[in-house]
Amino acid sequence: MKMIVAIIRPERLQFVKDGLKDIGIYGMTITHVTGRGEQMGLVFTTRVGKFVVDEIEKVKIETVVEDDRVQTVIDTIRGKAQTGHPGDGKIFIMPVLESIRIRADETTG
Repeated sequence: MKMIVAIIRPERLQFVKDGLKDIGIYGMTITHVTGRGEQMGLVFTTRVGKFVVDEIEKVKIETVVEDDRVQTVIDTIRGKAQTGHPGDGKIFIMPVLESIRIRADETTG
C-alpha cells in the first residue's frame, strides 16, 4: 500500500475529487494548508510599494491505495489539478506498512 499526498490549488479540489470518484477512490482526507514553493509567494505592487504574500493557500489531499492503483491515482490527480502555471502543486508517494480499521479491528498490510 502507498499513501499519496497531493498539495494542489484550492480551486482545483472539486475537479480532483470528482476524478478520483470516477476511478473508484472515495476515501481521502482533505486539509486546507498554507505554504510556498519555488515561486516564493506572490508580489503585488501598489501605489505605496510592494506587498509580498509568501504563504499561499493550498489544499492537501491524502489517500491510501493498493500498489497497483498508484499510477492511476497519480495520473488522475495530475490531470485534474494541472493548470500549466507555477503553483499547481506536488504529489508525494510514501509506503504504508499497515492500516488498522478501528471499528472492525481489521488489519491490512
